[in-house]
Formats: sequence, structure tokens, C-alpha cells
Amino acid sequence: MDYRSLARLARAAKKHSYSPYSRFRVGAALLAKDGNVFTGCNVEDSSLGLTVCAERTALLKAVSEGVRKFVAIAVASDEDGFTFPCGACRQVLLDIAGDIDVVLTAPGGKMQVFKTSELLPFPFGADNLTRKKS
Repeated sequence: MDYRSLARLARAAKKHSYSPYSRFRVGAALLAKDGNVFTGCNVEDSSLGLTVCAERTALLKAVSEGVRKFVAIAVASDEDGFTFPCGACRQVLLDIAGDIDVVLTAPGGKMQVFKTSELLPFPFGADNLTRKKS
């Protein structure tokens, strides 16, 4: 699947956003290595701290279906420019999905592509948990 098609799916996913508090709609479309696409939207809670972002929604859907290998994730919002994944999403994406392409979309068909490692250059990861105790 080309990234323009993936971006279209992310824009369609944001229509399902449950964001009554912020009114900040976000959609994501995650492309698995096997060609399947998992979409997600942000789902808010009144405490806001319990809100789940679109990127994590898509990734958790995929993982819950047994998928573990990914190629790219597209992110779309209602903003005029590009909306980058938040820090929590960057961490979860890099830790679970790996160094995949992050396709940012903006109105007018504009796109930017980054690697997750570019968005989170000094991640906490599995290596941090396997160090020998001194």
C-alpha cells in the first residue's frame, strides 16, 4: 500500500474520534508487514489523562489481533499543519512497532515521513531492563 492511501485511511479514521473535551480529532492508520491496516482514533476521558491517542489505539488493535511486524503509521488531524505523535505514542510505537515510517499528513495532500527513531532519538527500551545488576 502506498503512503497516500494510508494517509486517506488515517483521515477517515479521525471521523470516529471521541473528543468532546478538546475537540482535537486525530486518526491513525497502521500498515502491518502482511499488508493489513489497523485504524484508530483518539478516545478522550473527562480526566484527559486517561485519553488514548489514535496511534496507540491502532497499534493496540493490531497487537491484540496477533500482529507484531509493521511498516508505517499515518497520522491525521484537523490542524492546518502536521500533527506529530505525542511522547507516549513515540515511546510505544518505537518499543512495540520498531523503527517504522511515521507518515504525517496535512490538508492539501501534504505529507512528511520520519522514522520513529528520529522522533524519539534516546528511547527507553528493552535493553534498559536487561542490564546486569552491579
